[in-house]
Amino acid sequence: MNLMTTAEVADYLRLKERTVYEMATKRQIPCTRATGKLLFSRRLIDRWIEARTELPTGYDHTPPPIYAGSSDPLLEWALRESGSGLALLTSGSRSGLQTLARGEATMAGVHLLEPEDESYNVAAVRREMPYPDVVAIRWAQREQGLLVAAGNPLEISGIEDLISRPSKVALRPQGSGTYTLFHALIERADLRPSDLALVERTAQTEADLATMIVEGEADCGLAIRAAARRGGLAFVSLGIHEQFDLVMRRRDYFEPPLQRLLAFTRTDAFHRRAKSLGGYDVSGLGTVTFNG
Repeated sequence: MNLMTTAEVADYLRLKERTVYEMATKRQIPCTRATGKLLFSRRLIDRWIEARTELPTGYDHTPPPIYAGSSDPLLEWALRESGSGLALLTSGSRSGLQTLARGEATMAGVHLLEPEDESYNVAAVRREMPYPDVVAIRWAQREQGLLVAAGNPLEISGIEDLISRPSKVALRPQGSGTYTLFHALIERADLRPSDLALVERTAQTEADLATMIVEGEADCGLAIRAAARRGGLAFVSLGIHEQFDLVMRRRDYFEPPLQRLLAFTRTDAFHRRAKSLGGYDVSGLGTVTFNG
C-alpha cells in the first residue's frame, strides 16, 4: 500500500498541513492512525478526490443513438449499410458539437477550419465540449470546390470569378464547416460578402445546393466534389482538401454503433463507394486526431 504522511498528502492536495490534520480529526478525509501517526492511502485519497469531482451535466447520461453534425454522403451511406443503428440529424458541424455536448447524440461529424492557423476541428472541439473524455477520429479528407451548372456555362475557374463573372452564389448555414471555409476563402481573395450576388435562400445541405443550381435559383456554391457527381453538375477544384472528423465520448467509441461502422469501413464495398463518389481520401480513416 502506498502510504503518505500528513505533510505529503498536504503537498499532494495543495493544502496546508494543518488543514489536512483538521479534516482527518473531523473524519472528512480517509486516513489511518498507526503508532500515533496519521497515514493516508494514496489509492483512497484518489478515490476520495474522484467522489467529490463536480462532473459536467449529463456526464453519466447515456445519449440517444443519433449521429449529429455535418452532412456527408459517404458517411451517411456507411451508417446505413453498416447497420450501425444511428439515426441521422444533420444540421451543420457546430450544431452537431453542441448537440453532442448536451448529451443528445452519440457522435458528431465536423469539418471546422480555424482560419488563423489553417487547422481543422481541434480548437472547435476544445471550445464546445464540456467533457474530459472526448476523442476525435479522422473520417476522411474531402476535396472542396465550387459546384456549378453542368458544362460550367459561366466559365468560373476560382473565387475571383464570382465578381468578374457575376454569379448568383448560394451560401450554407452559419455554423456549418462549409460556411466557415467559404468566408475564409473570400477574405483571402480580398472580397467581402457584400461584393457577391448572394441568393437570399440558404442551401441547408449540399443536395439542396445542387437542386438550387439545377433549377437556376443559384449559379454556384461551395461543396465537396462528391456533391457534383451525385447532382450531375460540374465541379471547379480550388485545391482544398479539408479534414472531416468524428467526435464522441471515449466510452462510446467502444460501443456497437461505432464499432460496426469502423468494421464496415474495412470492406471492399466501402472503398469502392468512396472511390465512385470522388474527392475522398480515406487512407487516414480511424486515426485519432484529438484525445481529451
